Amino acid sequence: MAIQAYHLTKKYETFSYLPQMTPEQVRRQIAYALAQGWNPAVEHAVKGTSAKESFWHMWKLPMFGEQSVDAVLAEIEACHREFPDQMVRFIAYDNYSQSQGVAFVVYR
Repeated sequence: MAIQAYHLTKKYETFSYLPQMTPEQVRRQIAYALAQGWNPAVEHAVKGTSAKESFWHMWKLPMFGEQSVDAVLAEIEACHREFPDQMVRFIAYDNYSQSQGVAFVVYR
């Protein structure tokens, strides 16, 4: 596996340094976040801006207490259908540390 050059593509989060995740890898990351008891949320932003300049808009409210990976994936897909030309990312909030437990771009 070749490592991506930093200057060739925009980087938005840690996983963007890796190859695009498969649907099964996305599913496993969401399942992990839910197993931790973290609250999932979906956000979207305009493509082409740098990470410092982009503003992520929340897609609905966080899904407090959601336990279904399929329900989270359905919201990610709904957001992508509504904003097909924008980036869509998954976030999971950790209530204990009061921070994001995980965040990654699903649709670049």
